[in-house]
Amino acid sequence: MIEVLVVDDDARVARVNAAYVEKVPGFHVAGEAHTAAEALRLLETLPRIDLVLMDHYLPDGTGLEVVREMRRRGRRTDVIMVTAARDVSTVQEAMRHGALQYLVKPFAFAGLRARLEAYADLRRTLDGGGEAQQAEVDRIFGALSAPVRPGLPRGHSPTTADLVRRALMNAGGPLSAQEVAERTGLSRQTAQRYLKLLERTGRARLTLKYGDAGRPEHRYVWATRV
Repeated sequence: MIEVLVVDDDARVARVNAAYVEKVPGFHVAGEAHTAAEALRLLETLPRIDLVLMDHYLPDGTGLEVVREMRRRGRRTDVIMVTAARDVSTVQEAMRHGALQYLVKPFAFAGLRARLEAYADLRRTLDGGGEAQQAEVDRIFGALSAPVRPGLPRGHSPTTADLVRRALMNAGGPLSAQEVAERTGLSRQTAQRYLKLLERTGRARLTLKYGDAGRPEHRYVWATRV
């Protein structure tokens, strides 16, 4: 489970955000904080925090001040800013201090879920270790910046859907699930699942390649440029 600390000055908003987090498979809310001091205390006392959903406007400081203090103490805990602060200087400062994503209030559950699923995808990629090919590097750097695509079925990540979409769009012809997996760093099973989704929604077209014997190979080609 990915352990999350929810930080928001409004206790009601914190409870709503915590409930949202708990609805996403693989995530668990380890604690809630409503002040900068409380957030720093929980970061020191809770057994494990993997991710902080950080509000910016807190009664005794700002979320960015909390992030700066975290980094000063050597804590590399991941941060997603969840705040009404919209000024570019705050967004830039959040980026400079390592915030992985910036979600502007108000937002719907789908917006937070997409970012949490993208974060989970990123962790799975990084946990694999070893050396990265260019496709894997691109996936790591783009994992949390891919556009959110509404309407995906439950359990499907917008980031992964975009990886498969780009692989098909950049291909010179039809690709098999194995070829998509090799180009994206996904497993063959995951690539197959998203290819079928794109086919069902009319964005990819299924073709069959017949060999000398056995079942025909399923191959997919991008069906539209929109």
